[in-house]
Amino acid sequence: MMMSARARRMLTHHLRHRADTELNLIPMIDILSVLVSFLLVYSTEVEVVQNTKGIEIPESIVEQKPRETVVVMLTKDDLFVQGERVASLAEVRANADTIIAPLRDALKRPMLVGRAMAERDLAQREITVMGDKTIPYEVLKKVMATCTDADYGRISLALVQKDRPLDPTTFRPK
Repeated sequence: MMMSARARRMLTHHLRHRADTELNLIPMIDILSVLVSFLLVYSTEVEVVQNTKGIEIPESIVEQKPRETVVVMLTKDDLFVQGERVASLAEVRANADTIIAPLRDALKRPMLVGRAMAERDLAQREITVMGDKTIPYEVLKKVMATCTDADYGRISLALVQKDRPLDPTTFRPK
């Protein structure tokens, strides 16, 4: 088979300037190891309680992390249990009773707490109240009274951790 002069010239050019290509994996392994170590360090600080856009959580200096519990959320307008709307805050404030009936009914549902929670002693059942920092105390008091009435012995308030507490040994008043 005869080749044209141009095809021969192109073939010799490609053979002369051919570079041996190889893939250097060491820089890629370095990048992946840095990425894995970064993800391992920052994945240990996962919060259990998820925040919603409608709630501005108050701040605290407590260092203890929240445990997985049933979550009652109080936005500026509504009351939720595990993300399900139970009542509006206007209804809660208008009701003179200290127990919020729709909230109590939602907390008494057997499927809400799950098998692990249902097997606990009643005094050890936990609930986390996550409320906007502008919620009136009277509403918060009703929610906490209802949680106690629904057999939740331990009530926690969700807070955002701010600055570390002052060390009393280093603080010297003037």
